[in-house]
Amino acid sequence: MLFYNRKNATDYALKWWNKTNPNYFNYDNLGGDCTNFISQCLFAGSKIMNLTKTFGWYYINANNKSPSWTGVEYFYKFIINNQSIGPTGKLCNINELEIGDIIQLNQNIFFNHSVIVTKINKNTPPNYLHDIFVTAHSNNVKNKNLSLYNAKDFRFIKILNINS
Repeated sequence: MLFYNRKNATDYALKWWNKTNPNYFNYDNLGGDCTNFISQCLFAGSKIMNLTKTFGWYYINANNKSPSWTGVEYFYKFIINNQSIGPTGKLCNINELEIGDIIQLNQNIFFNHSVIVTKINKNTPPNYLHDIFVTAHSNNVKNKNLSLYNAKDFRFIKILNINS
């Protein structure tokens, strides 16, 4: 088991929030880049991919990647259910969130947006949406207060560890 480096994940997010890392394709014109960006952040903090075809979590190039690297629901299913190589996570309550954890938003009729926690008010643990600040692609934002999102629901995903 490897350590998830939350600082590396959030440093990556804060560096690349308003531009595209040239090592990755930007999917904004193909449905959105948010989960691609979140996967990049998670990879920066984990340094390991799961290269299992179809059900893994990996990015080789724009046309050779797992559905979980770029798709909101596929990412969720991978991270929550992963028992193999790569990052693992669990659904959690808002007060369990730390920097580097992931939040998914239901802004319409299904979960359609992924963001990474990059700042938390000094209130520890966080208790309210206004205590959490997130960074994301697809409407690029840096340290946006979570309470400013018009969402019907939130999924809080605690990153637990990295299986090697």
